[in-house]
Amino acid sequence: MIITILVFLLLLSVLVLIHEAGHFFVAKKFGILVEEFGFGFPPRMFSFKKGETIYSINWLPIGGFVKLYGEDEAGAGRIKIKDEGLRIKDKNRAFFAKKTWQRAIVIVAGVVMNAVLAAIIFYIFLGMSGFKTDLPLLSDYKFFGVNQTNVQEVIISSIAKNSPAEKQGLKVPTKVIAVNGQKIKDSKGFIDIVGLNKGKEIEITWSTLQTNEIHKTKVTPRISPPPREGALGVGLFSISTAVLNYETPVQRIFSGIVHPINLMGYNLNVIGNLVKVSWEKKTTKPLSEGISGPVGIASITGGILEIQNLKEKILGLLNLAGILSISLAFFNVLPIPALDGGRLFFILIEVFTGKKVNPRVESITHTIGMIALLMLMVLITFKDVVKLFAGH
Repeated sequence: MIITILVFLLLLSVLVLIHEAGHFFVAKKFGILVEEFGFGFPPRMFSFKKGETIYSINWLPIGGFVKLYGEDEAGAGRIKIKDEGLRIKDKNRAFFAKKTWQRAIVIVAGVVMNAVLAAIIFYIFLGMSGFKTDLPLLSDYKFFGVNQTNVQEVIISSIAKNSPAEKQGLKVPTKVIAVNGQKIKDSKGFIDIVGLNKGKEIEITWSTLQTNEIHKTKVTPRISPPPREGALGVGLFSISTAVLNYETPVQRIFSGIVHPINLMGYNLNVIGNLVKVSWEKKTTKPLSEGISGPVGIASITGGILEIQNLKEKILGLLNLAGILSISLAFFNVLPIPALDGGRLFFILIEVFTGKKVNPRVESITHTIGMIALLMLMVLITFKDVVKLFAGH
């Protein structure tokens, strides 16, 4: 548990720090005074000052922040000029004093850094996996720039207590690949083979759902199982899997760029379907169950760390890091108050109207947005904690 938390915090912190580094370096390039570059969030543990910038290590080790002179703490463009330690002529180094295009570039720099990082991660991930990967296909989605083959797979979704499957160490969720060397294509085929071998030892070839790590387990199906449990004591469902193969030289050259775009497009497609189902059924349950926050992501990290094969463990962590990085880039650029996209939206209004939005209006908008995002995060975290303790 401790290792899982540390790895998760390190992973998230690196991704957010890369994002903030984009703001930091571009702001420096344009001569904007960077008051502080912090690792984690206050309260402050310790700090040092190099040049005109304070570099701090803070007690809440989740991400980081960049504090620009002339930009308020809520992330709005409201001006808070303080002359302590600054001469009057230094006011032109404030964020608000820069041209609109310079402010816009400072804001989008973090998004660009996360997008570039995602591309680098996926070049490494795909290179290590032979430019071939697969993922569960939860909607009728066609990936571009890659050879796609859809196959049906059988997933073990639940295991009964004291059943042969549990005693032999089978896990959930698990992909069933073969039984006694015979490839399994659907749930019926799996049930038929197990039914024909009651009382006899069989060998199940399976892999973890997150990676392609292969395992083989010998187990003996029960002749007279308890009601509604079955000979092995497992619950099954069939799922379609998209096998993505970047085969041609052109596909491989652009794979690190195409793959995260594909993943983001696919995730949005799935979310759109969940929203549609939730709307039709007049309940938020489908959507809420399909979204995870920090606790859910930490749980996924723990599952990856349990993988025994070192290469598959590294691939799992790379895949997770890449998905998180491109997700940070995408959602940060959306015109949501308090996020980079929200601040960019107000700059675009200034560009098209020729005058700045009332600083107080912008500040209040971002503050409300921040409160709404925090409340949403609390709700998602609560849901993830409930699922975790319920053993889902």
